[in-house]
Formats: sequence, structure tokens, C-alpha cells
Amino acid sequence: MLAIVDYDAGNLRSVQRACAEVGVRSEITASPKKILDAERIIFPGVGAAGAAMRSIRASGVDHAIKRAYVSGCPILGICMGLQISLEHSEEGNTATLGIVPGFVRRFRLNDPRLKIPHMGWNSISVVKNHPVLEPVSHRNEFYFVHAFYPKPSRSEDIVATSTYEGEFCCAVGVKNFIGTQFHPEKSGRAGLALLEKFVHWDGYVAQ
Repeated sequence: MLAIVDYDAGNLRSVQRACAEVGVRSEITASPKKILDAERIIFPGVGAAGAAMRSIRASGVDHAIKRAYVSGCPILGICMGLQISLEHSEEGNTATLGIVPGFVRRFRLNDPRLKIPHMGWNSISVVKNHPVLEPVSHRNEFYFVHAFYPKPSRSEDIVATSTYEGEFCCAVGVKNFIGTQFHPEKSGRAGLALLEKFVHWDGYVAQ
């Protein structure tokens, strides 16, 4: 069973519908036990880092996700789910899960024509081979909605970048964790292809 983590952070049904599109049964849950029992986990979300962390701490989901990661369970973090998997977010000066070494930064733009949040379709550049990103080509575009972006401490954890005035990290991979700043569930065929790769991924990444 694939568990979609519920922590009052929105867009869960769209993630579940996308899983159904690629033929995978999923359950939306806030139960730490069900998360630990799952074969793989999607950690989605939109909203604010502080509220997200308060919710997962109150339910015990924070410990469940960290234990699932240590056990080798494949985990996909999407948008907020990626951001709070790092160590700290500038949004509300929030301490986060620490699965991925690094921080979450707010966009600081010089071009007044560019708005925050960054919202819309952007192409991405895969900078490191990863099984989940195998179907991505330079022709693919993905849907973004965010004012903050991940900044991993280790360059080897960056698997894809995009550009909004300047280059930023938009996908992170560490062992059995893969996270995207963009929303695969809102990104049409390219997003579904990525999700299909994830739901068949065993969590192993060749070095």
C-alpha cells in the first residue's frame, strides 16, 4: 500500500487521483502506524512550514516519516513535503525534519517583473541521474507554486534545477528519499510519468 501523508496541508485528493491514474492504490492517512506499514510514502503539501511542522509533531507523523526513511522505505516529498524534509526553513524560522542536510530559502529577486510566489510551468534540468527522474527530458515542463526553495548543503544531493531569474534546486535525492519542488500531480503526462517511476522504485540509487 502507498500512504499519502495527511497533515492538513492540502492537495491530497489530487495526489491520490494521480496515483490512481498510474494504477496504484493509495490511502490518505495521518496514522503513524499506517505510514510505517506502507510499502512507499508520498509526503505532499502546500502551506506554511511552521503550521506543517506543528501538525506532524502533534500526530507523531514526524517520527514515523523519519523511521520510514531509516528503514529504506521509498519516500516522495512534494513541495512542502520536500521543504520540511530539510533541516531548517526561513519561513517562520522553522526547525524541520532534517532528513536532507540543508535549508529552505525565500526567493530574493531583482527583476520587478517577476512575482513571488513563483507560479506556473517551468522546464527543469536533470543534473544527476535518478531512477524517478528517468522519464524527464528537456521538453518537459512541470507546475510550480512556491515562494521558497530547497538549498541542500551537499551538491551531490541536487538531482534537478530550474530557473526563476536565477537557477535554483527543484529536486533533491538522498538514498530512498526523492523530493520535488514542483507538483507532479498537477503536471500532466510528464508528472504522471514521474509518479509511475516512483511507484515502481525500490528506493535504491546506483552510486
